[in-house]
Amino acid sequence: MARLDRTDFRILREMQKNARIQNKTLARRVGIAESTCLERVRSLRDDGVLTGYSAEVDPAAVGIHVQAMIAVQLERHSRETVERVRARVFDRPEVVAVYHVGGRTDFLLHVAVRSSDHLRDVILSAFTSHDEVAQVETSLIFDYHRAETWPIYPPEAR
Repeated sequence: MARLDRTDFRILREMQKNARIQNKTLARRVGIAESTCLERVRSLRDDGVLTGYSAEVDPAAVGIHVQAMIAVQLERHSRETVERVRARVFDRPEVVAVYHVGGRTDFLLHVAVRSSDHLRDVILSAFTSHDEVAQVETSLIFDYHRAETWPIYPPEAR
């Protein structure tokens, strides 16, 4: 695990707001030299703290008109079954997030599809047709809001 200091936390906060921020601007906001900032960002990436960069896309603009959360309950609970199901569902292009959770539900899947017919087809072909799956429950997403940033807890706050 990387050992992060206050400067690293400031860098992470700024980069969560805008991952495309120019190094010069980031360095100024954080209060360090540009060369130092560049090296710190490189270290955060190399140490696995910064895991990637992404672009937000309007779902409707790319043909997504229905989103749902699908709760999947497994028939059996072995490491092999969990890994196999996780790999199979994440290979589906309609699945945008997979959550392996505790409780009555084993997986929560966020899916994005073209229509309700498309949703039905995905559920029937990708989930309910497999022996490992005991039960599937679908909840339509009417609207959602996601935080743009993760909370960052410096060591003194832990």
